[in-house]
Amino acid sequence: MIHLYYWPTPNGHKASIMLEEVGLPYEIYPINILKGDQFDPEFLKISPNNRIPAIVDTEGPGDRPYSLFESGAILMYLAEKTGKLWPADPRRHYDMLQWLFFQMGNVGPMFGQNGHFQGYAKVDVPYARERYHNECKRLYGVMDKRLAQNEYLAGADYSLADVATYPWTLPRQWELHRINIDEFPNVKRWNAHVAQRPAVQRGCAVLAESQRVGKPTDEAFENLFGARQYQKR
Repeated sequence: MIHLYYWPTPNGHKASIMLEEVGLPYEIYPINILKGDQFDPEFLKISPNNRIPAIVDTEGPGDRPYSLFESGAILMYLAEKTGKLWPADPRRHYDMLQWLFFQMGNVGPMFGQNGHFQGYAKVDVPYARERYHNECKRLYGVMDKRLAQNEYLAGADYSLADVATYPWTLPRQWELHRINIDEFPNVKRWNAHVAQRPAVQRGCAVLAESQRVGKPTDEAFENLFGARQYQKR
């Protein structure tokens, strides 16, 4: 059994989608990041960086419980555990890893910063808004060029790269990130295609009623972006 410590964010969706794709049984342990659950000492034992998602596999290596944080590591662990979405061919395997790490090192961090300065920052910083918006558009362009020649990010087959990237390109993200998706027709096609997968639909539906919409409250802002993030633990 997989215990999934989760909240419905793009990174959270990665893990829930992946669990649905590989068909492993799992239980949800909600970590309400708006209320500060991510700072709970028991959660920090599993996720020392106070971020979701995290998992505990009750039947981990050696048939002993094993905990994991960082969404990319979680996707790789679940793929290797099940043998699904884990290509054996070296070329296909490293094509997948390249585009998975592209998401981890570029799409997630840059889209996150763009969303923060476009939608959440209490102080308007034009330089930051422009810098991260331009970088976000650049990355959409990289994906659009890739998807002009391939059905999926890593090539002909759906992979961990698509699982990881799709939640960051949902339509509500286009609005937050000030992206005109019609400028990137290949991303738009890919997004609609991935959205039709039943496992993707089930994964995105987990705790969907708790999806954050609009400006955060003062409490939520403090827990997400304020001084609580920088306290020594």
